[in-house]
Amino acid sequence: MKNKIITLLLACFIINSITPCFAISGKTKEPKKVSISKTHKLREKSDSFKYEYINYNWWSNFNDEILTGYIDKAIKNNYGLKMATIAVDEYYQAIKIQFANELPSASGGFGMGYSKMPYTTSSDWGFSTPAMASYEVDLFGKNHNKTSASKKEYEGSLQDERAAYISIASAVGTTYLNIVKLDKMIELQEQIVQDRKLIYDLMLARNKEGLTSTADTVKANKSYIAGNSDLTEYKKNRTKLLNQLSVLIGENPNNSESLQRTNYDNLNFSGLIPTEISSDVIMQRPDYIKAEKMVEKSGIDVKIARKEFLPTLNISAIAFFLANDFGSIWTTKNALTMLGGGLNLPIFTGGQRLANLKLKKDVYERVLNNYYQTNLTAIQEVNDALVSIKLDEEKFADTQKQATLERRDFDYSTNKYNAGTISKLDLVQVKENVLFTDQRVVNDKVNCLVNYIELYKVTGTQL
Repeated sequence: MKNKIITLLLACFIINSITPCFAISGKTKEPKKVSISKTHKLREKSDSFKYEYINYNWWSNFNDEILTGYIDKAIKNNYGLKMATIAVDEYYQAIKIQFANELPSASGGFGMGYSKMPYTTSSDWGFSTPAMASYEVDLFGKNHNKTSASKKEYEGSLQDERAAYISIASAVGTTYLNIVKLDKMIELQEQIVQDRKLIYDLMLARNKEGLTSTADTVKANKSYIAGNSDLTEYKKNRTKLLNQLSVLIGENPNNSESLQRTNYDNLNFSGLIPTEISSDVIMQRPDYIKAEKMVEKSGIDVKIARKEFLPTLNISAIAFFLANDFGSIWTTKNALTMLGGGLNLPIFTGGQRLANLKLKKDVYERVLNNYYQTNLTAIQEVNDALVSIKLDEEKFADTQKQATLERRDFDYSTNKYNAGTISKLDLVQVKENVLFTDQRVVNDKVNCLVNYIELYKVTGTQL
């Protein structure tokens, strides 16, 4: 009898001190939850979603297998992208953890002890096996709302991941094209340096004969040195871009000089670039979609904060078995079962719940304004990209015309040189103008290609 009274008191203490870890929702499961689960399982089986993120087929417009190969390497090896994918899984597990709060919790245990009373020779063993269950009835859907908010965070993380893949693919393409550009710029600059060295040597020889002033000779030497300096700068920038490309594709920068690339003359973009972009395309940008999800999530958080003012209903159950011998521990005479429940409503929390509600409303307003700002920024970036394409293409066309005229002028000068009416020094100086204009053509052409990638990026690959 004494043992049963002690057991009863212990059971009452356990029931009153239990904090429900889970809750049961009276609401039906939303189809979207199943969709999230299935989608996440498919992600674990295939990497196809990564190629869908970046619209992989779009890169074939550059007609360069080396470039698409680097894009593929970046998708598979870039550590930043791996972290973005892991972050998505973290948010997915957070959904599962939160959803567990909509389910009941149960626990069990086993204990044993040995007792001996003072001044007696008698002793006894005791065995107990408590089993407990508890849940919070989600009367007002608060826990379900928390799960919905967690889903919105997961959906937002998907857009962060998508943005990361688009950004890395764009960085690979831009870096690669600039490397190809610098290859050609270095080739032309080497010719410029060679011609300036020839000009300096010719003027030095003419200076010795008194045909050219020392000042002009010094200027020629300065021009030659400046050309060498520009060549060194081009090489430095190319090495830095090669290192950057190595990191983007997940390779060691120590081997960056061995990275392959196409020749500038093979650069060709065969895709169609639109002159205007529909607003529907802007709404598919990852940052726009994420901002929208965060507004939805913040709205749910406000609902949760309001429901914190409502009471909670806790239900707990316990089955307790206590016996002096292990063989009879699970018999009905040694069992004690209890079922209890109650409403709980905090009366005074020092204004915590009210402050929390105001906080969530402020967060909602901030997130909503971020959504509006994201919308405006998206429109601005798309317009900037379109105007850059339009004006840079016009500039490229003008530079090509100028290059044609410079080459025609060089042809006339060559004829004059062959006729003996101008010196070799004059001819070499005219040739430098041709090389300098060719560098501008190279720079403008690659800028146009980079602009296409920028438009691809700011439209969320929806071209």
